[in-house]
Amino acid sequence: MKKPSQKPEVKSPKAKTALDKKSAPPLLILISAASGAGKTTLVNLLLEAQPNLTRAVTCTTRPPRDGEQDGVDYHFFDAAEFLKRLHAGNFLEHATVYGNSYGILKSELLGKLRAGRDVLLNVDVQGAATIREQAQTEPELKRALVTIFLTPPSVAVLEQRLKKRGLDAEAVIQKRLAVARQEIAQWKNFDYLLISGSKHEDLRRTLAILEAEKMRSARSAQPEF
Repeated sequence: MKKPSQKPEVKSPKAKTALDKKSAPPLLILISAASGAGKTTLVNLLLEAQPNLTRAVTCTTRPPRDGEQDGVDYHFFDAAEFLKRLHAGNFLEHATVYGNSYGILKSELLGKLRAGRDVLLNVDVQGAATIREQAQTEPELKRALVTIFLTPPSVAVLEQRLKKRGLDAEAVIQKRLAVARQEIAQWKNFDYLLISGSKHEDLRRTLAILEAEKMRSARSAQPEF
């Protein structure tokens, strides 16, 4: 009996998510968390997973460390230049840490968003509050902004993580936990609350959030019919 001929297998092209489409509106993704919650790990995984995602480069008055490049790791300003830009209202958010000034330029964010890039902000709870407030006066930033708060399931889990790192004395850990309780209480001010699980699960759920945000009608252009 003649065997039926088999059609060659045709592989379908790899499906693209909304995050991959050039026509999708760019997002300004703000991620905040209490210390030790895994924010830096999540941010690094997001940057690896999404080629169109870029981090915002912060300005600072501290001197460059070995290997750091101006415009890549930080924008390095002297104190006079930083103060000049501060008085001109160029910063979306700024702070002084251990005698050095840090700030995020509005032009840094708007330039990347206008180029179609998704921009990632890694800030503390206080910085997040300032950025939310400032974005209300900048329509482009307000339209693009998505805020995510990452937290462990409980303070007890956070305490275990801090102790496991072995970086701080017990008194320092307890001080961090006291601050963390105050920070976690601010979760309702964010668009999304992400209860941390494994790092890969955190990444999967964050990508799902971003894909859904890309499809919000308020951000989308009129579809062609």
